[in-house]
Amino acid sequence: MRHLPVRMARWSARHAGRAIAGWFAFVVLCLVAGIALGTNEATTKDFWVGEAGRAEATATEGGLERSPTERIMIRARSGELDMAAAGAAAQDVTERMRDLPEVESVAAPVRSKDGEVLLVSVVLNGPELKGKKNVVPLLEQTAAVGADHPHLVVEETGSPAISKGVNDQRDEDLALSERISLPVTVVTLLIVFGSVIMAGVPLLLALSSIAAAIGLSMVASHVMPDAGVGTNLILLIGLAVGVDYTLFYLKREREERARAGGRLGPEALVELAAATAGRAIVISGLAVIVSTATLYLATDVIFSSLATGTILVVAVAVASSLTVLPALLVVIGRRADRLAPRRAARRARRGKPARAGKPETGRMFGALLRPARTRPALTLCLSVLVMLGLTVPALGLKLIDPGKDTFSRDIPAMRVYDRLTESFPELFVTHEVVTRSTPEQAAQVKRALEDLGRRAQADPLFARAPKEAESTKDAQDATSPENPTNPKGPQIPTNPRSPAISEPTVRTSADGRISVLELSVPHPAPSSEAIESLTRLRQDHIPATVGRLPGVETAVSGDVARGRDYVSHESDKLPLVLGFLLLMTFLMTVWAFRSVVLGAIGVVLNLLSAGASLGLLVLVFQGTWAEGLLAFDSLGAIASRVPLFLVVILFGLSMDYQVFVVSRIQEARQNGMSAREAVLEGINRSAKVVTSAAIVMVTVFGAFVALHLTEMKQMGFCLAVAVLLDAVVIRLMVLPSVLLLLGERAWWPARRPGRTVRAQEPAAAGSPAEVG
Repeated sequence: MRHLPVRMARWSARHAGRAIAGWFAFVVLCLVAGIALGTNEATTKDFWVGEAGRAEATATEGGLERSPTERIMIRARSGELDMAAAGAAAQDVTERMRDLPEVESVAAPVRSKDGEVLLVSVVLNGPELKGKKNVVPLLEQTAAVGADHPHLVVEETGSPAISKGVNDQRDEDLALSERISLPVTVVTLLIVFGSVIMAGVPLLLALSSIAAAIGLSMVASHVMPDAGVGTNLILLIGLAVGVDYTLFYLKREREERARAGGRLGPEALVELAAATAGRAIVISGLAVIVSTATLYLATDVIFSSLATGTILVVAVAVASSLTVLPALLVVIGRRADRLAPRRAARRARRGKPARAGKPETGRMFGALLRPARTRPALTLCLSVLVMLGLTVPALGLKLIDPGKDTFSRDIPAMRVYDRLTESFPELFVTHEVVTRSTPEQAAQVKRALEDLGRRAQADPLFARAPKEAESTKDAQDATSPENPTNPKGPQIPTNPRSPAISEPTVRTSADGRISVLELSVPHPAPSSEAIESLTRLRQDHIPATVGRLPGVETAVSGDVARGRDYVSHESDKLPLVLGFLLLMTFLMTVWAFRSVVLGAIGVVLNLLSAGASLGLLVLVFQGTWAEGLLAFDSLGAIASRVPLFLVVILFGLSMDYQVFVVSRIQEARQNGMSAREAVLEGINRSAKVVTSAAIVMVTVFGAFVALHLTEMKQMGFCLAVAVLLDAVVIRLMVLPSVLLLLGERAWWPARRPGRTVRAQEPAAAGSPAEVG
């Protein structure tokens, strides 16, 4: 692997046209292959976890699975609700919905307890996850009914409509993040390079890497289903690492160009950059890939999608840096060489001196490095204490699985959902008790489940549904054949299974083996009351009823059970994932630098960075004090997927900076410098480029704080803070302090290398001697 980047750069430099054409052909091929195969989306069963997953698997086996359901609310635009007009609108809704192929059934209208809302429930065909795609025709018909009845408000909500709204909002948010991050990235690159062309190269390669990775992810979804989050992460990580890798390579090529003073051609300069920056990019990319791969150990379809997207985009970004980037640099370098004499002549005519090379570090970086250089022990102690202090809030971390109750109210379906649950609180949450038994036990199981339903109805935590006759009387009167506002005549049949209008009922499969009981809870899913109702159901009510029957398997699913079991599943997997992550980080560092001490240092520094960023995440998002500042509604907890995902990604990204900084130190050490001189030289030479790369990453991740989804806000905030802390505190203060204090011991058990002599004048036409 040591010489592979040089060999690839050499070929690309000598065949620049072919390398550039081949790269963009590869990108197009990836996109074409992905579009041709399409995306294999995860199905409902791919999300089954824990007891809730077992319950849903059993219900599906018996044909009793949950169906996607939409709720159409009809209310007065002002004043009291005219039931005759509302009944006519309900009849219109019913007939329109029944004509749609996406609809399985339409329930009878139900009037709210206060008499101000008429509700029509519509069950869609197909599995639950398909609802967000099938709901579009329903929303169109609901809007048409509203237009035909201007004195009424006809509006629709439900899990399918909310899911569609969330997806639409996520797409808008991603576009917003791109509008924020791309301009800042361009400005940062212009400041670093002072050239529009050189600033455009990182963006070009990052965007092309993202395009190729998206195509490859569509292909990969046929091996590992896509949970719908992979593309978002490809955009997020692809822009960050794509620009970073290219930035490191470009800066090194410019350094070699300045050092050569015109004695080497573009091909030789590219090879010199490949021998150092190219190798560091490969090691860094492998570190991110290996770290991210630990997410597969979570055995969760969402984390698997996140891991696949990250691995693909990082691998493609590394490949672009080793193949097309050297070719582009040769083309740009040849053009610069042709223009150099004319530029020098113009400057001479104007009496301007030749440009002097810019110092590696400016005053700001010099000031940041001064404490570590002059007082490493004190700097180390203070920096570690600060990082540990920032970590303390993470000890109070609370996890929550964010459901629809936590989504942004900027989504129209969510505002309707709030009005729905206000009028029909029994529609907040439903627990589903699923049993499996022999057909001979069916009657006994049914009686036990009915007893369970009565016990739950007597429990204050569960909903008391209104009597069907009371709740539907006015609606049926309004839609009866005798009502003059109902010209079409037929009465809408009552659906006895509608959770909004019926007592708890038991559904049993055709073979009598599987039964389902649905219990309503008038509290939102994240609330303590809803969680307590699940605990009481599982620990008290079930053991006292159906749990007593021998040989009967019982499991509970539903909105609350799904979330609680998912959080429990992640908590159980966290030690395994974290253990492998620490091990792989240690082994990758030891492999890269042949030092056990550096491996241990890398693990500790990554833990400090991740802990501090998680502490700040808890401090900001678990409380309410920053709600107005960052425009979010606190959940009182952190989204359950965020900590595990962030720790894994942060370890990978931290390895980026670790590899690039320590590589420069190692190179200085191999060139004969003492341990102290090598540390200062390596930090000085890498500080500016590492900080520039960090600015790009912070901008990309920080743009997600402006998004609507709280989970995405938390993710973007934590990543941005972690990168900032890692680039400034860890790499400019903690790391140099540790290495200065340890001296040669930091490289144990590797021996001190002999001095490596650089070839200033390659004998061959531009082929440099390889360096450390």
